[in-house]
Amino acid sequence: MKTSYPKEKITAVLLEGIHPHGAAMLEREGFKVRTFAKALEGAALEKALADAHLVGLRSKTTLTPEVLAKAPRLLAAGCFCIGTNQVDLSCAASRGIPVFNSPFSNTRSVAELTIAEAIALHRRLADKTREMHAGMWDKSAEGAHEVRGRTLGIVGYGHIGTQVSILAEAMGMRVLYFDIVPKLPLGNARACKSLNELLEHSDVLTLHVPATSRTKNMIGKAELARMKQGSYVINNARGSVVDLAALAAALRSGKVAGAALDVFPDEPAGKGEPFESPIRGLGNVILTPHIGGSTEQAQESIADDVCTKLLRFVNVGTTTGAVNVPQVELPDQHSDDPKQSRRHRILHFHKNVPGVLSAVHRAIADLGANITAEYLQTDRDYGYVVFDIDPSNAAAIARRLKALPETIRARVLY
Repeated sequence: MKTSYPKEKITAVLLEGIHPHGAAMLEREGFKVRTFAKALEGAALEKALADAHLVGLRSKTTLTPEVLAKAPRLLAAGCFCIGTNQVDLSCAASRGIPVFNSPFSNTRSVAELTIAEAIALHRRLADKTREMHAGMWDKSAEGAHEVRGRTLGIVGYGHIGTQVSILAEAMGMRVLYFDIVPKLPLGNARACKSLNELLEHSDVLTLHVPATSRTKNMIGKAELARMKQGSYVINNARGSVVDLAALAAALRSGKVAGAALDVFPDEPAGKGEPFESPIRGLGNVILTPHIGGSTEQAQESIADDVCTKLLRFVNVGTTTGAVNVPQVELPDQHSDDPKQSRRHRILHFHKNVPGVLSAVHRAIADLGANITAEYLQTDRDYGYVVFDIDPSNAAAIARRLKALPETIRARVLY
């Protein structure tokens, strides 16, 4: 698809070892792609993004207002993961930069890890493996159990939580769940009316919630005290969800018989950096370095998902899947119809204030241009409108739109 800005001049910067499939997709489109194996910060990050039109990152690179201000060409950002808290979403929206993520692509990988950990904790596999590597042979069945017949309590019954539910039930487990939003159960799972009810009846507690003020330390001393004696805790969600000091105390006392943690409040920026945690060294504890979604299948799927969204925005103007700007789904206006192919498409991000659309329409009408299609969505603060316009002076229209005080960004797509 031909656009007004040559594709070979579009630069995409992919950080943190994003799956090669992503770079291949962008290169096939004609974009220049620069890849980095690790996260960048400070001056190195600003230098890498100085001429970037697209940026892809995972969880360790932070896009602050200061960084975004040093990336004047940036059109869109892609978070090749579930979370987007590493990006200042409000600042990005105020600059007309949609941010895309991949909330569902690693669902199966995280769910499988969770079930594997539930089994490993019940069989004390981490302890047995460590002992064997140290030359110790202990065939005792003490403290080892089957998961069949045990009760799994799921906090957060979304895409991952429901997958865990299905797998756990197939293993013969009884499944309870709690979510702040009413959810229909899958299989024989049963909803609990409160978190406390879930805690009191669960042999294994697994967490699948986002990082919010409401979920910060949602599992602390009081919550752990409500759990069954000898129960287990699994956190593959966000590091802020569990109070690790309280969990460490519960593990030492035996109230909690084991835990599996894949996420932590403070995580090293990259391979080789030291990891510290109050959970380190405790018995029957599985610690993994944020690898819940780190399977080849999940990473390739994430790369495909996010790059597809980035390409749809750059080539068509679609913001479907963006987490910080109004979502507008657009048809591809290029076709074999010569008249249609001569039409212009103009993208316009603006402040959502009274009278803004009248001003935009007037600016276009004053130049004698005819709008053939208009696609608009707004939120509380911002609006995003896409115009398809009959053959006219698109550059002049863009200049008029950019001069409006309500305009955040205007771009002629083709």
